[in-house]
Amino acid sequence: MQIIECVPNISEGRNPEVIKQITDVVETVKGAKLLDVDPGAATNRTVITIVGEPQSVIVSAFELIKKASELIDMSQHTGEHPRMGATDVCPLIPISGISMEETAQWAVKLAKRVGEELNIPIYLYENAAQKADRKNLATVRAGEYEGLKDKFKDPNWKPDYGPASFNAKAGATAIGARDFLIAYNVNLNTTSVRRANSIAFDLRENGRIKREGNKLNGKPIMDANGEPERVPGLLKSVKAIGWFIEEYGVAQISMNLNDIKVTPMHVAFDKTVERAAARGMRVTGSELVGLVPLKAMLDAGDYFLKKQERSLGIDDAEKIKIAIKSMGLDELGTFDPKKKIIEYVMRDHMPLRLVDKDLVTFANETAGESPAPGGGSISAYVGSLGASLGTMVANLSSHKRGWDDRWEEFSHWAVKGQALKDELLFLVDEDTNAFNKIIDAVRMAKGTDAEKQARNEAMQQATIYAIEVPLRTLKKSYECFELCKAMAEHGNPNSVSDAAVGALCARAAVYGANLNVRINCKDLEDKTLAKQFVDEANDVLQKAMDAEKAVIAIAESKL
Repeated sequence: MQIIECVPNISEGRNPEVIKQITDVVETVKGAKLLDVDPGAATNRTVITIVGEPQSVIVSAFELIKKASELIDMSQHTGEHPRMGATDVCPLIPISGISMEETAQWAVKLAKRVGEELNIPIYLYENAAQKADRKNLATVRAGEYEGLKDKFKDPNWKPDYGPASFNAKAGATAIGARDFLIAYNVNLNTTSVRRANSIAFDLRENGRIKREGNKLNGKPIMDANGEPERVPGLLKSVKAIGWFIEEYGVAQISMNLNDIKVTPMHVAFDKTVERAAARGMRVTGSELVGLVPLKAMLDAGDYFLKKQERSLGIDDAEKIKIAIKSMGLDELGTFDPKKKIIEYVMRDHMPLRLVDKDLVTFANETAGESPAPGGGSISAYVGSLGASLGTMVANLSSHKRGWDDRWEEFSHWAVKGQALKDELLFLVDEDTNAFNKIIDAVRMAKGTDAEKQARNEAMQQATIYAIEVPLRTLKKSYECFELCKAMAEHGNPNSVSDAAVGALCARAAVYGANLNVRINCKDLEDKTLAKQFVDEANDVLQKAMDAEKAVIAIAESKL
């Protein structure tokens, strides 16, 4: 399935009734989900996040732009943030199963419809730009709303779609396609916009203009083309300005992190800390506007854990907590991961997974009349417990007094264990999903010969998948023995029994998954392929038996 995100920024951040009327239209479009609404009073701007299949998303975006043009009067608008329209910008972002090129095509479709049906001037930017000089949003928005009249007089700035005439109420809108952008503000212990800007110029990729005598009021130094020469900033793919936020009473460095693979959030934060200190200021915290990808938060957690020489093999929730506290993301308000991390917000719109249920509910569901979840899901869950126990010993060992010089060694094992645990937890649900595919195939029509053939082919494909999933569980559970053995041999001696229990869990998981492979192979018509699956499963099972004995022998020798 193709999934894109749309992040319209509307020029209203102070009137909750107007904002709600605008965002409510998103909920009327089937297949588009409203994930986040983030208003700012000082900027008088609201960042809205929509996600879904492309067609649904652009329909919802059109309705939102239409409603914003009806309710927002740009001739009355004031705010700290650069803007040129009631819907100022409307970027589309590829999330899953879709390329940037395809996303850009959807942006063009949206721009064409808005321009033609709503008579709003539209500029395409970033990866949807039709002209090279319109790729950069700052260039497109130069002059802002107040400069639009003069802009339309310049033939070079004829809108890509819509009229080349001033729409006093709606202004103009930039529609584009881009990578995931993080809008990130860092808080300072000053009220001075000038001093905040001095830090912003240090940081942003575009840097600052070179001046004679290296003085603020010095004459700009020009290059051979008559353009000002610039001193580049420290951070690539970053735009930054300084501003004062009245509602908080502080100055901020407001940054757009345009490519978090190049400059991640934690690097931007630490560089801001560094440059603020060099200029006699202090960073007090930071603020995320809109949503953030899970990976950005986990990478930040890892970064700060490394600085503390702590194990990276902790669960995601703890890493996120480290990231929040390290960057002060909760200084200006509560930072709720369920509302700020895109994957967590999307999860709220999806059916509840088995692994999201509490232990009692999961056990009760397993004990019920339905054949799923069954032995395959339970094998995967028991395997995840084996990985968890090995990981626990690794983390305890990394904190053991007197072993400070070994934290990286045990961190390596803990990270490996966390990955195994997460993979096996995924397979808990996937085994049940594989069973459901067989049920779906069984329910297919079988009235005609063609229907019978299609049904049989679907059943055989579903059966192969129902074999591949427990085989994957078996192999991943077997990998737990390496972790448990290393922890039994070299980990905290007080936890050797935990490593041994982890091995026992892994052995049960391997054996259980082996049984599921074998029973599902009985329904496979291709007996040669069935034998290959069974032989592979039996081979791993024998290795697991030997590995379990080795771990238990080590534990027994130390008890």
